[in-house]
Amino acid sequence: MSTNTGTSTGTNTGTTVVPARAAWSSVVRAGETLTITDLHGNQAVDFLVYDAHDTAVRYSAPDTIHAQGGIFLTTGSVLLSNEHTPLMTVVADEVGRHDTVGGACSKESNTLRYGHHTWSQHACVDNFLAEGAQHGLGKRDLVSNVNWYMNVPVEKDGTLGIVDGLSAPGLTLTLRAERDVLVLVSNCPQINNPCNGFEPTAVEMTIGTAAHEDAA
Repeated sequence: MSTNTGTSTGTNTGTTVVPARAAWSSVVRAGETLTITDLHGNQAVDFLVYDAHDTAVRYSAPDTIHAQGGIFLTTGSVLLSNEHTPLMTVVADEVGRHDTVGGACSKESNTLRYGHHTWSQHACVDNFLAEGAQHGLGKRDLVSNVNWYMNVPVEKDGTLGIVDGLSAPGLTLTLRAERDVLVLVSNCPQINNPCNGFEPTAVEMTIGTAAHEDAA
């Protein structure tokens, strides 16, 4: 096991512990799996995915939500690109519901929601920009992201709530790459709302070979 805040090539399977508040990225090859483990419970993991060979093809929240007919992700959910093609599929999920609409925290959203005194606080957009730059990505390449483990219910009046997570220590979800993909992760540094229990913690990323399916 290694602890790393940087980039994995994705050519070798293995496990990486991503510290609290840190960024991580890797290429995950077609057929490989990526398992995310919430080591301490109640930690939001912001997530973006791109075609590894053409990053103009990237995760699309509208396509994904429209195709599955709902805003929450779980086992069987397919992350679709802006070309309406599959990037990754959730093949196992011990939590049962993950957010697609809450977005990534930024200095701007922090000051709007929590006051100007939060401007200096690190945010997920900072992580995405720094990690994405290693792959030639910039601010225009950031799109609406997935928030694994984050609990964002939609209230009756249409507003979004950000409440205590549904996860617990050791719970996992596993995605299968449907093509070679580049994954960017921000292990969310948010301390102003309950998405991380007000105290960000480490998570674990494991890249492995796809499980063999039984013959029909």
